[in-house]
Amino acid sequence: MSDNANLKALTDAGVSVWLDDLSRERLTSGNLKDVMEHSGVVGVTTNPSIFQAALSNGDSYAAQVAELAQAGSSVDDAVFAITTTDVRDACDVMRHIYDATGGQDGRVSIEVDPRLAHETQATIDQAIQLFDAVDRPNVMIKIPGTEAGLPAITEVISRGVSVNVTLIFSLERYREVMNAYISGLEKAREAGADLSTIHSVASFFVSRVDTEIDKRLDAIGTAEATSLRGQAAVANARLAYQAYEEVFSTARWESLAAEGAHKQRPLWASTGVKNPDYSDTLYVTDLVAANTVNTMPEKTLNAVIDHGNISGDQVTGHYADAAQVLDAIAGQGISYADVTQVLEDEGVAKFEEAWGSLLTDLQAALDAAK
Repeated sequence: MSDNANLKALTDAGVSVWLDDLSRERLTSGNLKDVMEHSGVVGVTTNPSIFQAALSNGDSYAAQVAELAQAGSSVDDAVFAITTTDVRDACDVMRHIYDATGGQDGRVSIEVDPRLAHETQATIDQAIQLFDAVDRPNVMIKIPGTEAGLPAITEVISRGVSVNVTLIFSLERYREVMNAYISGLEKAREAGADLSTIHSVASFFVSRVDTEIDKRLDAIGTAEATSLRGQAAVANARLAYQAYEEVFSTARWESLAAEGAHKQRPLWASTGVKNPDYSDTLYVTDLVAANTVNTMPEKTLNAVIDHGNISGDQVTGHYADAAQVLDAIAGQGISYADVTQVLEDEGVAKFEEAWGSLLTDLQAALDAAK
């Protein structure tokens, strides 16, 4: 683990640092191990955009692509094989952390095909396929928090598979995600499963909220409107944590906790700051809270190591202020429901686009290797 004071302060405050990136090169070069040892990383998240970027480095994947081409694999089968290989190997690198933390950390996430985001049964089927293919206890299957994703989350959790719910933007949807998780645990309990083996995180997206709302504030253009720029994302996430505290203190939850169930931890996702006018550690330093995960691109992680000012819990004492921020934005005529729906739709579309590019590039590589 890192001896960096900033990372130690994060850990001491109850934040798990995960890396939002994975590639074959990170694995074969030993870079992932180095980042774990020197930068305090205790988990890894992937998504279609990350794999698309990774596979654009063809040299790292050339040998496996050649094997798949000779075997006559389809492009869909090939991308399944390549991504599950990377995640399986990363799970092995992370396994000692998984064992040491009782399954809480040492996790590696892999996402279902984003083209299935609005198909419940297909999402369930592929989640199980991914879990079986990776064949490691520390894998987490990423399922989007779309309307169709909610029953898939419940079903996959009920089968004992740990889930990372992704693309959550709104407080209402976040509450639905927590309910889907708890419902899954209740089904698992009815089936006689060991609840202590099931873990979940809920990936609540941060930076994109500021990007969308800032754009709308700028369009209004008044001094009052522009004074609210850069505040929505942190406020939204803080209120999500308030919801988390409420849901996981109910009698319904306590009955599951008594049988070994684990809380679904909030995971702050999309924490790379996109506006250069804002602090490059904003979505880390201002969202420190116990029992959370912050998954960071390496650029953000390095910024935190270098100059992140970690000052303990920055969430639980700020609920009233956060509500005032969102109320003030609503007062400018900006619809929270519209913003979060736009962001969910765009999030799915961006991952579909990245997946499409990945398939196109991989098909070209397969053709060239034949």
